[in-house]
Amino acid sequence: MKFCIVGAGAIGGVLAARLAHAGFETSVIARGAHLQAIRAQGLTLKSPEGAINVSLRASADPAALAAESGPQEVIFIALKAHQIPAMLPLLAPLIEPETVVVPAINGVPWWYFFREGGPFDGQAVQTLDPQGTLFTQLDPHHILGCVVHAAGEVTSPGEVSWNGQKLFVLGEPDGSLSRRLNGLVDAMHRAGLEAKISERIRDEVWMKMIGNTSFNPVAALTRARMDRICANAELIAFIRTVMEELTRVADAYGIRQLVTIDKRLEIAKSIGPVKISMHQDLDLGRAMEVDAIVGAFIELARKVDIPTPLTAALYGMLAELARNATPA
Repeated sequence: MKFCIVGAGAIGGVLAARLAHAGFETSVIARGAHLQAIRAQGLTLKSPEGAINVSLRASADPAALAAESGPQEVIFIALKAHQIPAMLPLLAPLIEPETVVVPAINGVPWWYFFREGGPFDGQAVQTLDPQGTLFTQLDPHHILGCVVHAAGEVTSPGEVSWNGQKLFVLGEPDGSLSRRLNGLVDAMHRAGLEAKISERIRDEVWMKMIGNTSFNPVAALTRARMDRICANAELIAFIRTVMEELTRVADAYGIRQLVTIDKRLEIAKSIGPVKISMHQDLDLGRAMEVDAIVGAFIELARKVDIPTPLTAALYGMLAELARNATPA
């Protein structure tokens, strides 16, 4: 398979380095000092398993990359949600009819209702796609769903530090067991990544989203790392109540809960002194994924008439914090 990773940050950097190290033809779309460093000295991935350095094709322009290496077989989109609308139309030169596009992103994905099978099947998530244009910019039939359970950070240009977690859950939006799904999972296994197939990918989306939507706003608002949040009884009691709101909405969509709230909190405690994504973005002056991680969930709750007062309050506070920050 020929892979292109759009966004060579934390998760994109892990994917690119592991796939290239395994011998797959791999390229990245990156920008700025990170792009220049990758071009000059390759991409370095540091993890508990040791450090690897890989040389790969890197560009800021998908069209230029397509001119060099042609269409891609698999494109991973590892961007922040708010960066995706501007990028999708630029990917067209890299895509042919059989290209698989895998959004490895946080929060509610814009494709959530594509082939969902319920009363909202085919609808856009308005919070993420207010003009309803994302499905026209990228034919959703290219999409494989993906939920990432890994963490990392760009520690310097051309270098990504990774915590060693490597679970990627993949699934077709309609739950089918396709040849392309099985082929991609096999390739990721060969790259030393833990890839798992789900026939109910939205269960996996909610599995991660309930943790993200409760912990990430608290981390940004308090600027506390995960170990400090988990050691604060009042914050954990608040997060538990938010999770209960989120779970009621998930139940209304027929989602199967993969873990209990107690188990979620136990998992959070095991993460350690990690600065999670919104906290990282805030400290670095980058735009936070407020709409993808919290706002889109509020939209989903309103569609099924489930009140979520605490989560809505978090959204209001986080949106105001974002307005008063200075995104890079």
